[in-house]
Amino acid sequence: MFFRKKQSVRSVYDDKLICLLNQARADWFKNRDLLRLSFEQNNELEAQTKAAQAKYFFLFREAKKRQIRIKE
Repeated sequence: MFFRKKQSVRSVYDDKLICLLNQARADWFKNRDLLRLSFEQNNELEAQTKAAQAKYFFLFREAKKRQIRIKE
């Protein structure tokens, strides 16, 4: 209890970043597939897809900067 090794703050936030990265990737792919399957041009869906893509690439660059490796 007293001598437990605490998990470092960096590793806690690295784990959160990995979770956010996976969620952002799933959202981007979902929106991209919906955009491809739609018959009419939907500007709102197009904007959501571009925002999801930008969010994913931002998180990806942050993970690369922090040198995070995803272990599967």
